[in-house]
This record gives sequence, C-alpha cells and structure tokens, in this order.
Amino acid sequence: MKKKMLQFVGLKKELPPKRDVKNRSGDFNEIYNEFISGKAKEQSSRCSQCGVPFCQIHCPLSNNIPDWLKLTAEGRLQEAYEVSQSTNNMPEVCGRICPQDRLCEGNCVIEQSGHGTVTIGSIEKFITDTAWEKGWVKPVQVKKELAQSVGIIGAGPAGMACAEELRRSGYQVTIYDRYDRPGGLLIYGIPNFKLEKSVVERRTNLLKESGIKFVQNFEVGRDKTLYQLKEKHDAILVATGVYKPREIDVPGQSLNNIFPAMDFLTASNRKGLGDKVELFDNGTLNAEGKNIVVIGGGDTAMDCVRTAVRQKAKSVKCLYRRDKKNMPGSAREVGNAEEEGVEFIWLTSPKRFIGEKKVSEVEVNKIILGEPDSSGRKKPIIQNGSEFKVSADLVIKSLGFDPENLPKLFGAEDLTVSRWGTIKIDLKTMQTNLKGVFAAGDIVRGASLVVWAIRDGRDAAIQIEKYLQNKAEKKIKAA
Repeated sequence: MKKKMLQFVGLKKELPPKRDVKNRSGDFNEIYNEFISGKAKEQSSRCSQCGVPFCQIHCPLSNNIPDWLKLTAEGRLQEAYEVSQSTNNMPEVCGRICPQDRLCEGNCVIEQSGHGTVTIGSIEKFITDTAWEKGWVKPVQVKKELAQSVGIIGAGPAGMACAEELRRSGYQVTIYDRYDRPGGLLIYGIPNFKLEKSVVERRTNLLKESGIKFVQNFEVGRDKTLYQLKEKHDAILVATGVYKPREIDVPGQSLNNIFPAMDFLTASNRKGLGDKVELFDNGTLNAEGKNIVVIGGGDTAMDCVRTAVRQKAKSVKCLYRRDKKNMPGSAREVGNAEEEGVEFIWLTSPKRFIGEKKVSEVEVNKIILGEPDSSGRKKPIIQNGSEFKVSADLVIKSLGFDPENLPKLFGAEDLTVSRWGTIKIDLKTMQTNLKGVFAAGDIVRGASLVVWAIRDGRDAAIQIEKYLQNKAEKKIKAA
C-alpha cells in the first residue's frame, strides 16, 4: 500500500482542468475536462487510507471511497467501478453534482491536515464514465422472476434507485411519472453544464433494459387515484419530490416577468433537449440581452445565474440575505459563478418589485446579521432606511421548494402528512399510514440532495421487500 498510496505529501491536489471561462460561458457543455487515466491513478494515490474514513462516514450512501481510490491507483478500474456501484445506483451523477466540498472531500483527513483533499468526485466520475465506455455497466440480470409488483410514483433519483434494487430481487416494477421523460430534476432542473442529459438518459435506458416499465405523462389523481394504483400493485412507493416554489410576499410580486426558478430552468433544459418552448421562443424566459436578478443562495440559484450567463444576459445579479460564508449552496458552484461574471450582492433582501405591467427594478433592503437562528446561521436583520434599487428585466425566485398537497392531488385525503406538507412515515419501515404505501426522498425529508434521494430509495427498497416477503408468506399459510 505504501508504494501505491499515501502519496499526499509529495503530490499536490489536482482537479481535472476547467474549460476556459470565455469558452465555457458560451455553451452548455460540462465545464470540467475529463481526467486522463494517469492523472486519475496519481490523484487516487494521494489517499491516506484512514483507519476511520471520514469521507465515507460523511457520504449519505456510505460509499467505500478508500477502497475504490486504492483500486484506481493500482489501475484496477473495473474492480473500482464494481465497488463504487455496489453502494450507489448513479455514481456518474453523484460524481458530477454532489457538493463534495460539503460531504466527502470536505471531511477528507488530508484536507484537514493542510495537504488538500483527494479529488473524490472527479475520480468517481472518471471511474464510472470509463465503465460506460468499456461496456462494464450492464442491465440488471434477474435470477428469479417474482409475481409481486411494485408501483413507484416519481421517476427521479429516489424512485429510480428503489426500482433498480427491487428489480434486482426479481420484482415487477412500474414507475409512473407526470413528465414526458424520466429523470425528474436530473432532466429538467439541473443544467447541462453540470449534468449532461445524455448521462441521465443512458441510465434510464439501462433501467428499461433491466425490465423496469416507465409510464410517462401520468398524473396520480387524474389518470388513476392512489387507491386504484394500490389495487393494481402489491406495494406502492411515493417518491414525487417537492416542486412547489416558495413565494416572496412583497409588493409588486404580481408584475409580469417574475418567475420561479424551475420555470426558467425547465424552459432552458427543454430547449437543450430540442423541444419547442413557447415562453422561451417568444423571449419571455430567455435571458438574452436582459438584466437578470436571481433571488436566493442555494444550488438552484447558482444554476439559474449560470444559465442566464450562457443565454447571453446583459447582466446577472444574485441577491442573497446572508453573506458568502453563510450561503447554503456549494462553495465550488459559487466560485464558478463568480468566475463567469455573476455579481453577488450579499446581505440584501427584496423590499418590493417596481414596474407598470412588468418588472423594471427591484428595491432592495440592506441586511445585517444578528444572533444565530434555528438553522444555526446568523439571523438576517433589515437595516431601516438602507434601500437601493437594482435594474431588472427578468426576476427569478429561487427560495426553495415545498410539497404539493398530495392527499388532495392523489385522491387520498386520509394520507397523513406533516405540518410542512411532507408525507409522514414510520421511520423504521418507511411505510405511510396507508398499508402497503411507502414514501422516500424529498417528499419525506423536504428539498435535499440527490445523493440523499438515492439513499432513501435504496432504504425504501429494503423495507418494501420485507413487506412483500411477509405478505407472500401470509398468503402461502392462508392457502
């Protein structure tokens, strides 16, 4: 191990090279070039092979990171891929969009000792992209087909991860989704420069080849109620995610050209997929030549500002009520946005939107930070008399997401939800108050990370399988 690993003292941290700012700001291609094999081996060899691997502990999926780093350093890439995919249904996605600076890389021991973290995310991406290229990624091979079926509502990461795990056990799985393509936010919410859609499409195609059925443009409550689906399947998983945008209650909010973040991102992503998008084509949701103001400080806000840059906006400003240190978004994404010319106006909060029929300016209050609030971050306090104005032709609200009213939408009024509207589950079994109906992902925990959705989907598969096995045993005894 000493020959291949523990090289962090002599080798510096090195990420795959970023594309030149001027070039990358003009298109929607991913901004990082690929690692070459030699560099991936070299950077993997920096791992200190900790006895207590904090990178793994702080990964929601408990990925065996030191193991596949060592295998990569030894040139055993196929084995590295097998270890990587054994705990993660979408390693190629997580390698691209996980906030590694907050999770595995942020807790790397050699990072804490001042040597610079191992570039875990980039190596994970390299391993999996190599696996796809070499044909090592195979559809699920079912050893024994089972008659029991599971209906999954939502074709996002939680639903797809659960579907793959259940299919591996031989269950018949159907995923129902309201959109015309599977993938959820991976397709319509995350821009190509972070996650190219071909990466998602090849994964969903693999699931189809594995025997998982997808029913698109299907709305529970409109096409079938939750109870009708429940009659059709032996178990149901609700994995819809959360899509309802949070609003900002200030004067002028009904003016035209003020949109939720998902409207803006979905229009852009659909255009990238070749769809006809009326509001983009007529210029409404196209940032070209406009002064763009984005309100919010999370990863979705960063997706919006960086999309606006690529659409050739005249100016792009981001208003955030705390300072840079307290932003909820990935520091890496903030840095990328700053490099691409986004102007961050820290410690500000919109007071009102100004305009006649459509917005032309945002009046903004300055903020100071007080004592920490319930989130642990310092509470924003408005400074009276501090107002100033920012020009705006298009305002994008990126304030987070809440659950839709699923009991009403699904025609299942007795489905129990929390006071926040998320679905209540038994934390041990992941089952709702309705027998045989489970829930996982953001619809349970609230808006969160893709990696947590994958973890929840995998956990749900385990609990659903236990339920189905128990159900089958009771049926045999009754016979």
